[in-house]
Amino acid sequence: VPDSRKALAQMASAWYGNPSTELSLVGVTGTNGKTTIATLLHQIHQKMGFRAGLISTIKVLIGEESLPATHTTPDPLQIQAALRAMADAGCEYCFMEVSSHAIDQERTAALDFNGGIFTNLSRDHLDYHKDFREYLNVKKRFFDQLPEDAFALVNIDDKNGKVMLQNCRAEKHSYSLRSMCDFRGKITEMHLEGSAMEINGHEVWVKLPGRFNAANLLCAYGTSILLGWHPDDVITALSELNPVAGRFETYRSAKGITAIVDYAHTPDALQNMLDTIHEVNTGGGEIITVVGAGGNRDRGKRPLMARIVASGSHKLILTSDNPRDEDPELILNDMMEGVPVQMQDRTMRIVNREEAIRTACIIAGEKDIILVAGKGHEKTQEIAGELRAFDDMEILKQNLKG
Repeated sequence: VPDSRKALAQMASAWYGNPSTELSLVGVTGTNGKTTIATLLHQIHQKMGFRAGLISTIKVLIGEESLPATHTTPDPLQIQAALRAMADAGCEYCFMEVSSHAIDQERTAALDFNGGIFTNLSRDHLDYHKDFREYLNVKKRFFDQLPEDAFALVNIDDKNGKVMLQNCRAEKHSYSLRSMCDFRGKITEMHLEGSAMEINGHEVWVKLPGRFNAANLLCAYGTSILLGWHPDDVITALSELNPVAGRFETYRSAKGITAIVDYAHTPDALQNMLDTIHEVNTGGGEIITVVGAGGNRDRGKRPLMARIVASGSHKLILTSDNPRDEDPELILNDMMEGVPVQMQDRTMRIVNREEAIRTACIIAGEKDIILVAGKGHEKTQEIAGELRAFDDMEILKQNLKG
């Protein structure tokens, strides 16, 4: 065959009886926000009384049944097996993350998508793609391949949103917090516990804080409308949604210290995270950030990440993320190149991630905010080829209790 990857996807679909044709399948692609949007859409449809499936970085859900996830987008055999299980279990919808790796490797070939979503695009995965242009073109390929009877919903607050719609045959729609579009949102109040929003003339209080979450919720609203639901029902569902594990997940100690765990591991995601924390930091406490960068991945983003975190934090602790097969000290050397001179006396290097989190808890005072970024929902840490049990939030709770 000319392309064995595509052939595998086609055979897998045929083997499982082409299950994507039995579901309303919506794919979510972009650098940040994929997991949150897919999970919110799953929550919305479950709340509205429908059985729905989810394929995400965190887990695979077949209705209420949860299976562990190994990749953001699994291989074609796993995807088709999961979709068949969803269809057989009576699911009518499936919301799945579509990574650039998956598009490039034809993992999503032979899937019958009813809709495609674009969130945003910023530097990531350049260890895999040659450059940013190739990364963008791979994402665009997903929209180029959508059928005419599908919809494409893009974030036009990102300049690449309109690029995704070029040559796209699907019905085109947009969402924005800043511009005129099909689905327009505005934040009217923002707090650590959530935000008040106005969406297409409807007012709603949501339990997810921050501008990036407002965009995610707006996208979930637009997608639900495009799937045929009444605005009042969707707004009601939005008000009941809970935060996604490891995405701006908060814990408040008895001493008044707030801890936040987030999966942010790109320069853009870290900037969004710190901007949000500054906006909701009404108590005026210091922001202490614990962050690292993954090993065997794009080295170029390490100093960029460190520079952004240094500029947005009062104190910075650089530590290990998933070092994989790299020397963690060398990863921290790369990150230190991005720390401005004036911030270096407020920056610590602590290779052991547990010790780094413990140190942040020791130096934090009342009203301070600790951000632990990079691993989010992950329950393991990969060091020298070995997976070890590790949970950022559990370690924070252990060190902040009492």
